Amino acid sequence: MSDHSIPAAEPGAGAGTEEGESGQGGASGTGASLEGASGESASQSASSKRATPGKGRVSNRRQPQGHASKARASTAGSSETAASPESPSSANGPERDGPEKDGPEGDGPEGDGPEAGNSQGDGPEAGTPETDSSQASGSQPGGLQADSSQTGGPKTNAPKAGSPQAGGSQTDGPTASGPKTSGSKASTPQTSRPTTSGPKADTPQTSRPTKSGPKTGTPQTSRPTKSGPKTGTPHTAAPETTASPTNGISRRTLLGTAGATGLVLGAAGGAVGYAAAPAGATPLSSVGSTEAMFHVKHQPGITQGLQARGHLVAFDLAAGAGRKEAAALLRRWSRTAELLMAGEAVGAHDTDVARDAGPSALTVTFGFGHSFFARTGLEKQRPVALDPLPDFSSDHLDKSRSNGDLWVQIGADDALVAFHALRAIQKDAGSAAKVRWQMNGFNRTPGATAHPMTARNLMGQLDGTRNPKPAESDFDERIFVPASVTKDPSWMANGSYAVVRRIRMLLDDWEKLTLGAQEAVIGRRKANGAALSGGTETTAMDLEKTDAQGDLAVPINAHARITRPDQNGGAAILRRPFSYHDGIDADGVPDAGLLFVCWQADPLRGFVPLQRKLDRGDALSQYIRHESSGLFAVPGGAAEGGYVGQGLLEG
Repeated sequence: MSDHSIPAAEPGAGAGTEEGESGQGGASGTGASLEGASGESASQSASSKRATPGKGRVSNRRQPQGHASKARASTAGSSETAASPESPSSANGPERDGPEKDGPEGDGPEGDGPEAGNSQGDGPEAGTPETDSSQASGSQPGGLQADSSQTGGPKTNAPKAGSPQAGGSQTDGPTASGPKTSGSKASTPQTSRPTTSGPKADTPQTSRPTKSGPKTGTPQTSRPTKSGPKTGTPHTAAPETTASPTNGISRRTLLGTAGATGLVLGAAGGAVGYAAAPAGATPLSSVGSTEAMFHVKHQPGITQGLQARGHLVAFDLAAGAGRKEAAALLRRWSRTAELLMAGEAVGAHDTDVARDAGPSALTVTFGFGHSFFARTGLEKQRPVALDPLPDFSSDHLDKSRSNGDLWVQIGADDALVAFHALRAIQKDAGSAAKVRWQMNGFNRTPGATAHPMTARNLMGQLDGTRNPKPAESDFDERIFVPASVTKDPSWMANGSYAVVRRIRMLLDDWEKLTLGAQEAVIGRRKANGAALSGGTETTAMDLEKTDAQGDLAVPINAHARITRPDQNGGAAILRRPFSYHDGIDADGVPDAGLLFVCWQADPLRGFVPLQRKLDRGDALSQYIRHESSGLFAVPGGAAEGGYVGQGLLEG
């Protein structure tokens, strides 16, 4: 909640937005500041892109019996030009097969455990009548489904007028789709199924953005289609074929980049890497389709918006492992991260945990701890800024959950995608390194609010009002190590330093305070984040304003006052935390709080002076406890074809 810092922007989509927006927010950080700057991550556009809806993962495993006929029908319906040119078929148009009979499917909801206000998958999902819950875009957490027109987050479950389920907006029930039976359904209104062509005459269509332009008189939601209009003539089904599950094509390609109903083969001359998407597969929601780039100037996971799920994990090199083994490990990790962030499998031994999902804004970030350099014989390359942090009065640190030779930060907007990456990174470590500690966190799910806004922390405060913004002229100077004229070694160019703290919030004590007392501790209104001196959330705090009794409107020990950069010689950090909840003890006390992660060009000019100031009189300090700590040097992004830390390990 610091006025100089706070979490990077939470991606969120306001209702009705077409392109989505990057929202603000994050969970509250304590100690080193829970107050900060909301704001969109302007640099996100430079290091991430919105993948075309329709990307997804499907497995090279054999389909379960309940889906086998759909997989065959899918390839048949999707191979209109290659498999059966004389019998053009459309997965969306009226077929000679007659009405579909919907039946319950065996796919259950995805769940990621109890989380305060941020469950990623605790409710059943509803697909369109012709999709099943195993399809890439049909599975979104907690019943919050996204229309493919939105890039910032999922939509809620309200169908649009004139459409049984407009634009893929999903209801709360389980997905239903059953086998097709023969007959005719030429006049059946179409639900939101991706098509390989344009509208059919006189047929109500849900809105799909097309590559050939809008369709006249047809309400459009946001499903991409491939080609021109259909004439309304029923099509016969193409002959059934089966997909060949061999390796070689990315998973995200298989559900199509424009809502295609299957994978067209033959013309490309390539083998199918995974089973083709079932007929009627809907495109990914905006949550699943978001893709961050791996080969960028600054490593991913620093300036991107807050993600819904996160894992922090530290490793120690195994006994006998040195520079050579560390280089091989970073090479493996970098390759794995690149594949996973693109929504692809990581080889023949992929666990398929994320097989149905797109990239989901996945980022993987790597850093080096102080002890790494002695273990690899690289002490001369250790930056001065990586010297251990000083002790602080609020510290109650568990050494076994602090520091480490190597540090990995994983974030994604889907719980399974995040876990899949965590498991892959752990397996890649092999015999070279072992896990020292690991922590799990969460943030608000993108699209959970009606419009983009600053997120709330577990104390209920808006948290992220004054984080530095990439658009500010001195942002890079404060957050990243410059490429030249620096005291840091050259391998740290364009890198940053991450301070990681597990900060427990003493919620039972906090929640006993009155609303007014809580606001006085923070210095801002709980409802809207406005400073107690007046105005709105973004109104500058008036530090001199007094009330009718002559008392300062913003108390002298308020957290937001103490952490302001102008009260700390300009010291500022970029906060990008995750909330955490690790259960409830036998006395009913929750172990919950903040996985505080902050970024700066130099901790001695960022986190350290701020924490020292907080140590001397922050009103919030009696409601929090710092339980673990770490400082890591995070080098710049990997060059194309290279790996993270290559300049250090091979320089």
